[in-house]
Amino acid sequence: MRIFNTLTRQKEEFVPLREGEARIYACGPTVYNYIHIGNARPLCVFDVLRRYLEWRGYKVFFVQNFTDVDDKIIKKSMDEKVPSGEIARRYIDEYWTDAKGLGVREATVHPKATECMNEIIALAQTLVNKGFAYESGGDVYFRTKRFQEYGKLSHQPLDDLEAGARIDVSEQKEDPVDFALWKKAKPGEPFWASPWGDGRPGWHIECSAMAKRYLGNTIDIHCGGQDLIFPHHENEIAQSECANGCGFARYWMHNGYINVDNKKMSKSLGNFFTVRDVAEKYGYAPIRYLMIASHYRSPINYSVEIIEQNIAALERLKNCRSNLIFTLKNAANDDGTGKGAMLSRFKEQFIDAMEDDLNTADALSAVFELTREINVGIAAAPTKAWCQEALALLDELCGVLGLALSGEQESLDSEVEALIHQRTQARKEKDFAKADAIRDRLKEMGIVLEDTPAGVKWHRED
Repeated sequence: MRIFNTLTRQKEEFVPLREGEARIYACGPTVYNYIHIGNARPLCVFDVLRRYLEWRGYKVFFVQNFTDVDDKIIKKSMDEKVPSGEIARRYIDEYWTDAKGLGVREATVHPKATECMNEIIALAQTLVNKGFAYESGGDVYFRTKRFQEYGKLSHQPLDDLEAGARIDVSEQKEDPVDFALWKKAKPGEPFWASPWGDGRPGWHIECSAMAKRYLGNTIDIHCGGQDLIFPHHENEIAQSECANGCGFARYWMHNGYINVDNKKMSKSLGNFFTVRDVAEKYGYAPIRYLMIASHYRSPINYSVEIIEQNIAALERLKNCRSNLIFTLKNAANDDGTGKGAMLSRFKEQFIDAMEDDLNTADALSAVFELTREINVGIAAAPTKAWCQEALALLDELCGVLGLALSGEQESLDSEVEALIHQRTQARKEKDFAKADAIRDRLKEMGIVLEDTPAGVKWHRED
């Protein structure tokens, strides 16, 4: 597989550090609100990356974090007069509802910043000990100019970055371009004890610490939105490589922006949409389709017209599958040998597209060419073996893309699974009132739960 590496600005053959394994870190959401459609793109795109690598035989260790301590979370907690942890837990629950609806699988690990404070503090201390960071008035700052390769991901010299960036100026900094690793606690903020006094981490160091804890000093692929290249990912590289004395990530993948009606999405323009907003009107499936219908590095445009086109495209796939299943039930038996050879070329076409920097747009084209071939085959009274092989291939390729074609059931099951996950979390946190409320909601949906030592089992009422 060839991947466009942001670090080198060219496509490179993917060669993991460990043969047959892929260790991937994806930047997750800051949990202070519902995720918006811009957040949905990296979730869906890199879920496809993971699915594809696993389909090709890799053992994938996929880490996606939650930033659960942050200025925005603290502000919301103060506005609502509730603890910041309550805000974070609420929107992590809401994240699961949307992620399940979008068909995004759970990561191998979903670490939270608040669960990794020891690692964060240890990393900052290492940087201080090595002279790459310094304490000033209870804050700890990274000496940006001490890292001579700073700017290698964004491909801009530090002087240009300094001129074009919004820099948090502080009298406590040695240099305006230095960035915070640790922030002294302000009145009313959550805090943790550290060698520099009570405080909380800066944003950038969280990901470096969590990646190190779960994936080691050097990881295979680091991915996220294009907006994270500078300063977030640039700062991750600087602090990780200075602390660990080795390369941080071998491949960097960044998805393009999302516009709304050909304009940049922003609250001030009134064109800001959460995933929940769109899903309540159109469902989750067309949102996922939108995110993978174009090459991940290309900008994409959201509009009502495009969503409606996506709904129609999904219907074509679903109708093909439905007609194929009906034909299978009535098809004639045969010896079942050598009947699917003509279909194999679509699988090869699909693989060729995905191997070329995860080209989901061309991969979808292969799927639609397959459906056209299936529709032609259906009209020619195919055998059972041909129908079975065609159905298996269609489900296989759509499964790699995370597209569920068998109707409403998958969407309903995703919603049920998300609610069950929320209920399990509530029980762990001893919030039994919330757990009971979720159980009642599921009962109204006709879902019967059974708590067993192995976990929660569920079924629909007869």
